[in-house]
Amino acid sequence: MNKIVLGGLPIVHTTRGAFARQMIADCLNRVGGPAKVSFSCNGYVVAKANIDQAYARLLAEADYIDADGMPLVFASKVKYATPLPERIATTDFFHDAAEQAASHGVSFFLLGGTPDVNEAVATAIRARHPALCLAGRHHGYFKPADEAGIFAQITASGADVVWVGMGTPRQEALALRIRDSLIGPGWIKTCGGLFDHIIEAHPRAPDWMQSRGLEWLYRMYREPRRLGWRYIWSSPLAAYFLHARSAPDKGIV
Repeated sequence: MNKIVLGGLPIVHTTRGAFARQMIADCLNRVGGPAKVSFSCNGYVVAKANIDQAYARLLAEADYIDADGMPLVFASKVKYATPLPERIATTDFFHDAAEQAASHGVSFFLLGGTPDVNEAVATAIRARHPALCLAGRHHGYFKPADEAGIFAQITASGADVVWVGMGTPRQEALALRIRDSLIGPGWIKTCGGLFDHIIEAHPRAPDWMQSRGLEWLYRMYREPRRLGWRYIWSSPLAAYFLHARSAPDKGIV
C-alpha cells in the first residue's frame, strides 16, 4: 500500500473503502506469522510523535497508519501533487470494515471501554450489522496481570480482527503486545473512543465542522476538562510539524 510522509509519519494513501478491503485481504490471505497492526493519526498524534521518542517508537512498529484527521488531508493538498483522497475517520471506517467483514466471514473482537460500554457496543453492532461475526469482547479496565487471560480469550475466540479502544499510548502499546503474543488474528486496529461514538455516549461533531477540520474544537467544547489542555498545546505543534515534516525525506519513524 502506498504511503506519504505527513508530519514525519508514513500515512497510507488510500480511501476508506480500499483500506477496508485491505484489512479483509490481509486476514484472508495470511499464512501464519504476526498480525498486521494499524494505528490512526490526527493532529495530536503528529504533535506527540515529534516530541516523544518513546511514542514515536511505538508508531514505527505499525504496518499501517491512516489519516484520521482533516489537518493531515489539508497538509497533503499543500505538500503533494497527489494528496490524500479523503480522511479515514475511524468511526466511519469501522462500519465500512464491518460490512466487508460480514460479506467475507471475517470476525471481530472488541477490546476496550467500561464493562457497560463494551456490552452496549456489542449490542449496537449486532443490531446494525446482524451478519457480522463478533467472536468475542472484553472491557478495557483490567490489570497487567490479567493480560495473559485476555490474550487466551482472543485466541480461543478465533477472531480475525481485534479492535483496541483505549487512550493513547496505552492502546498502541497493547496492540503491539497482542501482535507479539498471538498468531491467530490477521489485523489489530486501534480505535480510541470508537466504542463511545458507536453507542452515542460522545456525539460526533456536525458534518460541516468535520469537513473543515474543526472536530477538535467541538470535542474541546464538549469535554474542556479532559481535552482542553491537550488541544491547546498540540494544535500549534501539529500545524508546525505538518508544515515542516511533510515530504518524502522528512520521516521520523
